[in-house]
Amino acid sequence: MKSLLIKPYIHWIAQQVIRERRNAIEDQDKIFKNLISKGAKTKFGQDHRFSKIAEPEEFAHAVPIRDYEGLKNYFDDVVLGKEDILWPGTPKYFAKTSGTTSGIKYIPITADSLPNHISTARKALMSYAAHPGKSDLFNGKVMFLSGSPTLTDTNGISTGRLSGIVNHQIPGWLKGNQLPSYTTNCIEDWEEKVDKIVEETAYADLRLISGIPPWIQMYFEKLLESRQLDSVVEVFPGLQVFMYGGVNYEPYRSSIEHLIGKSIDAIELYPASEGFLAYQDTLDNQGLLLNTNSGIYFEFVGLDEFHKEQPRRLQLTDVEIGKDYVIIISNNAGLWAYNLGDTIQFVHLNPYRIVVSGRVKHFISAFGEHVIGKEVEQAMLETCQMHNASVREFTVAPQVNPPGHSKPYHEWFIEFEKPPVDLERFALDLDNQLRVQNVYYDDLVNGNILQPAVVRSLAPETFIKYMKRLGKLGGQNKVPRLSNDRSLVDQL
Repeated sequence: MKSLLIKPYIHWIAQQVIRERRNAIEDQDKIFKNLISKGAKTKFGQDHRFSKIAEPEEFAHAVPIRDYEGLKNYFDDVVLGKEDILWPGTPKYFAKTSGTTSGIKYIPITADSLPNHISTARKALMSYAAHPGKSDLFNGKVMFLSGSPTLTDTNGISTGRLSGIVNHQIPGWLKGNQLPSYTTNCIEDWEEKVDKIVEETAYADLRLISGIPPWIQMYFEKLLESRQLDSVVEVFPGLQVFMYGGVNYEPYRSSIEHLIGKSIDAIELYPASEGFLAYQDTLDNQGLLLNTNSGIYFEFVGLDEFHKEQPRRLQLTDVEIGKDYVIIISNNAGLWAYNLGDTIQFVHLNPYRIVVSGRVKHFISAFGEHVIGKEVEQAMLETCQMHNASVREFTVAPQVNPPGHSKPYHEWFIEFEKPPVDLERFALDLDNQLRVQNVYYDDLVNGNILQPAVVRSLAPETFIKYMKRLGKLGGQNKVPRLSNDRSLVDQL
């Protein structure tokens, strides 16, 4: 009954998404002008002479690219409860995250920016439901495997994880479908929480599950162990869609589908505490639809010139397909020329669709190769298919000073779900696949500067134990795919 009643609403949202695909440039222009107009009333706007800014080029000249650390003086004032610092008034929430250089980060979410997080999730869900035969997912349960919705107070502003904040905004008509219960969702210990979720959901009619792939995999394994069954489809015969974000699904797909016992639809999202940037709006096309009409103004800087003193900042009309860009946002939460740290590529320009290619800080360039996340993930995917293998988790780091004075190399630390028959052959093929992905790495191996990659096979649950030791087990936490030093792998 619910899926039947909601069909007009699904159609209305789907038509809205179609309009936004067509009007991306016009919408971005309107958002830019609105941001500058409202931002002019703030301390940041006064410091950067927003009243004199009329065009994007003037904005780029007046406001340098900065990350959280670069804007920290302003953020500190906002956290103290001061008004009109980055955006008029004070934030409605703080999304609390951990940063690698800034410690705890308090990302403001304002009354103006909150719809970005909520309406974008709605657009993604309704775009899926608009496909023929998909709307019946609302006749069953939906589960969001997320952080705790428990909020604390920071100088009068409610503070918590983004996923917990969003949990408070789920509309009433969907709350009756939602799993797990609020009480269970508030459990902080991840292993205890998963056990309780298994208990609550073991006999539910689950249609949709959302979360980060490795933690979904952990839930499925515990569920099957509890029910003493071979496949998730025996527990949830109506399960039809998996929504995920923050991690590339492909390295996990075969393992998760093996656990489920069938292939199900997968919908990718690109949420961040700073803003919901893109989402998969169709089952047929590659890439995520850039969220061009939701309070975010986008700029892009070519990765090859990002570290220049004054890199060229491109608008949406200037981008090219297949080139790595650092994504820069300004939004109605008061972030201005903010570097998220992510790199993206455009795979389509009409409409604007992207894929996430890596992190600016997560790369290997110890020898000048500048290998990025997308390249190691693709190499791993291709090699696993060749060897009928699957991985649970992996990370890569350079070995600059190997023992015995041998040539340096890239070292892969892999926890296999299904190991290859011949690990030595797997390592050679993995190295060759990375050479296909990255010409600079290929030159270094060809030139005998580097020896071929070394693969270390890790014991089961190594990465879970590592994340638990860091206090980051579960929720939205994820292991970096690669790093330019050995701090992570030395702990492993």
